Amino acid sequence: MDYNMVSMFKDILKLSKVQPGETLAVLSEGNIRAEYAPCFLVAAQELGAKVFHLNLPPRAAYAGQLQFGKSGLVGNRAAIEALKSADIVIDLVGLLFSHEQNEITASGTRMLLVSESIEVLRQMFPDETLKRRVKAAGEILSKGRDMHITSKFGTDIRYKLGQYPTLIEYGFADEPGRWDHWPSGFLLTNGNDGGVDGKVVLMPGDIIAAFKRYIETPVTLTVEKGYVTDIQGEGIEAPLLRSYIESFNDPRAWAVSHIGWGMNEKANWFHMATSKTNDRDRVLNGLAFYGNVLFSMGPNSEVGGTNDTMCHIDMPMRNCTLTLDGQVIVEEGKLIPEELRAPGR
Repeated sequence: MDYNMVSMFKDILKLSKVQPGETLAVLSEGNIRAEYAPCFLVAAQELGAKVFHLNLPPRAAYAGQLQFGKSGLVGNRAAIEALKSADIVIDLVGLLFSHEQNEITASGTRMLLVSESIEVLRQMFPDETLKRRVKAAGEILSKGRDMHITSKFGTDIRYKLGQYPTLIEYGFADEPGRWDHWPSGFLLTNGNDGGVDGKVVLMPGDIIAAFKRYIETPVTLTVEKGYVTDIQGEGIEAPLLRSYIESFNDPRAWAVSHIGWGMNEKANWFHMATSKTNDRDRVLNGLAFYGNVLFSMGPNSEVGGTNDTMCHIDMPMRNCTLTLDGQVIVEEGKLIPEELRAPGR
């Protein structure tokens, strides 16, 4: 038992307002992150909570990738009901985009996804200041109706907003029915159905999260009425991206998914180049990176939509400018509104 890990897990549970007498469930899968489960159970017990551990068999892979939104809970009513009976679920599996996650949180159960290494959990540990800033950003984004994203490299895309809610992630689950991801520090929404048009230019140094790699040559994605209709580029990335999407044999995989920006000043864009930890660490640093604009393709079930395709691709981009109804929110990778900026930034 790693008691340093127990201590840090206890701190995140305190931020998540775990109280004496509450029930905490740990959901795991096979041997993935097996060392986390007992430490969370001990941490919760030290806070006076009742605990149980639900371990699922490993999922199969699809097209060489994990099936987004297709968890081991599909059809397992007993397991779903058990998790709904808990006050908070620690998700070591990754239920994101699944109908089962939505059902569990709709019952009032809090849920916290934990899937990165200890080093990155410690590096990007959240606090109330991050929560305050992300919530302030969420209030701004939820009122927006026209988002315009540009870059000096050629990105020029508009999103009509208002059909879907804004989701904020600050790293702990402290309210009934709240889902969050430790660590995080960003926010997102989806464009209206059919309401996204323009082009996105991924530049060297930007990230395709599905491949856990940096872009080396520019890639241009053309978007018409909410769908990517063309992908062009002279390097390996453009044909690789096209073939990856095609491998799912699902026209919904070409849909534009969520859009938002990163706010965690502790995230390190260059973690991908230096980390000796797992790939998820590297991706998460890019998603939450302070001032990035996060363009995504695939499902919108996360915000209540009907697209539950298994193909999801996050593409965080640096040095973009993002405006909402004419107000500059991010200017070439820098957050502009004072209430959104990190201390000293």
